[in-house]
Amino acid sequence: METMQLVLPSKPVDPQQNKSLIKLLFLFLSTNLLSILLFSNFNPTKLFFQENIPLLLELEATQSNLSLNQAQIKLLQINLKTTISLLNSHLNKSHKSQPKENNNAFTWLQSLKGELRLAVGPHKLPLGYTPNLRTDTWQPPIGLMCQLLSDDLAHYMTYEVGGECPSDAELAQKLMLRGCEPLPRRRCRSKSPARYIDPTPLPESLWQTPPDTSVVWDNYTCKNYSCLVHRAEKPGSYDCKDCFNLHGREKTRWLHDDGGINFSIDQVLKLISPGTVRIGLDIGGGTGTFAARMREHNIIIVTTTMNFNGPFNSFIASRGLVPVHLTVGHRLPFFDSTLDLVHSMHVISNWIPGLVLEFLLYDVYRVLRPGGLFWLDRFFCVGPQMNETYVPFINKVGFNRLRWHEGRKMDRGERMNEWYLSAVLQKPIN
Repeated sequence: METMQLVLPSKPVDPQQNKSLIKLLFLFLSTNLLSILLFSNFNPTKLFFQENIPLLLELEATQSNLSLNQAQIKLLQINLKTTISLLNSHLNKSHKSQPKENNNAFTWLQSLKGELRLAVGPHKLPLGYTPNLRTDTWQPPIGLMCQLLSDDLAHYMTYEVGGECPSDAELAQKLMLRGCEPLPRRRCRSKSPARYIDPTPLPESLWQTPPDTSVVWDNYTCKNYSCLVHRAEKPGSYDCKDCFNLHGREKTRWLHDDGGINFSIDQVLKLISPGTVRIGLDIGGGTGTFAARMREHNIIIVTTTMNFNGPFNSFIASRGLVPVHLTVGHRLPFFDSTLDLVHSMHVISNWIPGLVLEFLLYDVYRVLRPGGLFWLDRFFCVGPQMNETYVPFINKVGFNRLRWHEGRKMDRGERMNEWYLSAVLQKPIN
């Protein structure tokens, strides 16, 4: 029996279809090969670059560090741009908010004229002085508040150059008391007293009223010392009312020690080694009686004072002592750690604003040598101010207490709850 075979007619092969099958087959083989490699932890680097692994790791670390540095540089650039932008914005706002008055120092200096402009400067230094002074210009010192008192200051600096200065001591003191201190120098001759005679020699001059011809009286209500001595008998408010009378209470001050708020010079000097108090300062020393009494102990005391209703500075000088015309707000004109003693009676008290007083106490500490004494004589305050305000101020500065006495003000202390503090404080020796 003959076997029959079914022969299908052959179809011509499409070339495009062959290409698709080849691609499909290649994709299938590639996918399977990749799966085998992945699941077998195949490492092509190990296979092909086994010997170069350290180099590749070093290159990768370098590239990583480089990328990090580039990122940090970009961040710094962004921060720098932000800072510059903020700074410019702040400067623009500050410039716009400047008052139109002469508050800007440069603008104020540029606006000055005449003698005031010449006095304030700046002035170029001669050749050869720059290395020592670290600058090529001379800037005369002048108080910041002078900028706000331009009219009065211009009046003060109006005079005939080379002639006699105006009798304007009251104007000068007004400027000082309002913060314009120190005043600029002037190119005029101060007025001298008429019929001036030589001063009385030491030690007689310490307790002798000077002649009236030692003072120019133009700026004072009293025109002689007799008037100043007897004004204590008249009603009215005067600074240091009876201190021109050298034969009254002034003659006995600081001679007796009552164990309370009245200290004697002898007892205070016994608190430290003999002879170690040689030079010092009396702040607001009136007519110089404290300095006169210390002069009798061979101790030199400089006295700061103002001419309130009387020629206090001239009076002190006539006694053979050293006056310094300074307000209480002026930085003490002494170098650090140079004075053996600083004294003040009545002047350093509660009338001084708290923060200003704190600055003053630290300035006293500054000028005292280690072991030097601060004699706070009859510090005045009211009621709870003593313990709540002033004792903490004093303790904060860091003095050691050698003597400390508190007592009521005798004339009206009980009624008005007014108190005095007298203390001798010592700057520590480190």
